[in-house]
Amino acid sequence: MSPNPPPATNFLSTGIPGLDNILSGGLLKDRIYLIEGEPGTGKTTTGLQFLVEGAKRGESVVYITLAETAAELEGVAESHGWGLDGILIHEVLPSENLLTPEAEYTMFHPSEVEMGTTTQMILSVIEKYKPTRVVIDSLSELQLLADTPLRYRRQVLALKQFFASRSCTVMLLDDRTAAGIDLQVRSIAHGVITLEQSVKDYGAERRRIRVVKYRGVAFRGGMHDYDIQYGGLCVYPRLVASESRVMGKREQLKSGLGDLDTLLGGGLEEGTSTLIAGPPGTGKSSLAAQFVTAAAERGQTSAMFLFEEAANNLLNRADGLGMKIREPYETGTLSIQQIDPAELSPGEFASVVCQAADRGCKVIVIDSINGYLNAMPDERFLTTHLHELLTYLGQRGVVTILVGVQQGMLGGQMSTTVDASYLADNVLMLRYFEHDGEVKQAVSVFKKRGSLHERTIRQFSMSRKGIHVGAPLRGFRGILTGVPVYTGSDPEVGAARGGQ
Repeated sequence: MSPNPPPATNFLSTGIPGLDNILSGGLLKDRIYLIEGEPGTGKTTTGLQFLVEGAKRGESVVYITLAETAAELEGVAESHGWGLDGILIHEVLPSENLLTPEAEYTMFHPSEVEMGTTTQMILSVIEKYKPTRVVIDSLSELQLLADTPLRYRRQVLALKQFFASRSCTVMLLDDRTAAGIDLQVRSIAHGVITLEQSVKDYGAERRRIRVVKYRGVAFRGGMHDYDIQYGGLCVYPRLVASESRVMGKREQLKSGLGDLDTLLGGGLEEGTSTLIAGPPGTGKSSLAAQFVTAAAERGQTSAMFLFEEAANNLLNRADGLGMKIREPYETGTLSIQQIDPAELSPGEFASVVCQAADRGCKVIVIDSINGYLNAMPDERFLTTHLHELLTYLGQRGVVTILVGVQQGMLGGQMSTTVDASYLADNVLMLRYFEHDGEVKQAVSVFKKRGSLHERTIRQFSMSRKGIHVGAPLRGFRGILTGVPVYTGSDPEVGAARGGQ
């Protein structure tokens, strides 16, 4: 790591969204880089994307292929909507004459004949076109031709010196088919980037990228998610919330319901996260939508990310409750994104949510945490991912609302699948309770870090007129157990209060 980073003018952009961020600016000029990964991880796409970016900037760029034909590379480019204008593709492929028996070597090993010829063809192309960006695909062919590790290492060292003297920035692609991880070139290259993919039991593969080494540059370490879309690779840098810490005064955002704001001690503070927990059907998503409705009425932008409910169902349900979120949705003030659990990676989800915050969204709803966790059951650090995300949103002054479904319907042993105290600044609890032959609902605030709040339990109900939060349910004991007992002195008053 370098305490004094190189000037920005010394970097070349890779043309890959997110990768330059991880590399602290891009690739240092006139260096040699190793891009390694098994077949199917996107190495060829990476190389082409690097050259397409150079061609856009008017640079001379060359793709030297030792395995794929020019027609195959053109097919890859076409699948991403790229034109190869300005990109020279030079084939260094074995002749089809090698298929004839008389073409087989008898006195000499192929490395003694073909290695020199192949190297000379590469050098002549560089001398002729004098490119600033070069991609060589792939090193496995050179490794097999070299026959011995010593000859292979010397060959790569010689190429490194040659390219450095010609002011070339080179990507060497290695598909690991020759001998697994190539430590020889790793030690020689100025930077090493590894692409990998893992197959899940259900859904799409998860692809991740890691910068193994980058001399003289303080890159962002660790694993980062990426995917291959139309247009090439898209990298989602690992979220580090500590990089964006800011200090500022927090204002309270109202819910639009006077009694609920009283219960909350005035409202929800900017930069805090709130967990709305309760059993199914208690109105958690509707309560979250109420905060979105209030934000829209103030002219603020919001975003909702749905793991379980379709966007159309949400809008229809809000219409039935008299909540006016359809209009801000149609005008773009509110964005509603339905998440496909089978196609999701933690990095991609965090990137989409952070983009919403960077666009200026003041309220962000994630519905629900259970859906988020179930979408990626193989991930071991999802809670840490979510904690970093909530911290980032808090530093942006966003009011984040999480919906958490509790297991069970009545009683005090209900629990969520995550540690609410670790994740959320505030916790709103919705509960069912039985009274006078009816199942009713109650709301209470169990935790609030931003301000003082009421400790009361209030009745909660929904109708065509919207959400109604009633007066405190006084004179009862055991409401949270689901079967309250009236302890007041007047049974009629107790019955009246229970029916409010």
